[in-house]
Amino acid sequence: MKPIRTHLAAALLALSAAGALAADLDVKTPWVRGTVAGQKATGAFMELSSPAGAAIVGAASPVAGVTEIHEMKMDGGVMKMRAVPRLDVPAGQAVSLAPGGYHVMLMDLRQQLKKGDVVPIALQVEGKDGKVETIEVKAEVRELTAGTPAPAANHGHKAH
Repeated sequence: MKPIRTHLAAALLALSAAGALAADLDVKTPWVRGTVAGQKATGAFMELSSPAGAAIVGAASPVAGVTEIHEMKMDGGVMKMRAVPRLDVPAGQAVSLAPGGYHVMLMDLRQQLKKGDVVPIALQVEGKDGKVETIEVKAEVRELTAGTPAPAANHGHKAH
């Protein structure tokens, strides 16, 4: 695990599992989808809002070798996922990081994530003034199937 940077210490004291408010960003209901043994990637989800507007410009977590902001969307009838360099949170508007849409991708996992575990995620937040602050979010791990669409739904996936 990487050591926690000193400038995060103050932010860590003000956090709870329910969310965080810092850098003009409100984070609500953060959670991570659980994994099975040997699984190397999963997603983290949450609700974001900002009174003045902000952007997520990076993320990190000690449970993952790589942490990125990703977008999932339909493209020509196929669900595609890609990393995005920033995720804008417009002033006064909620942005949902949810299965099937924007999310924090945790890759090269260092351990299995089980229901009830808590995953720290550091979000780099750029405020309206251009200043970047790091806030730490504590996301509870939920069941592996949390947020998964019903099996009968096709969602436009093509068979191979």
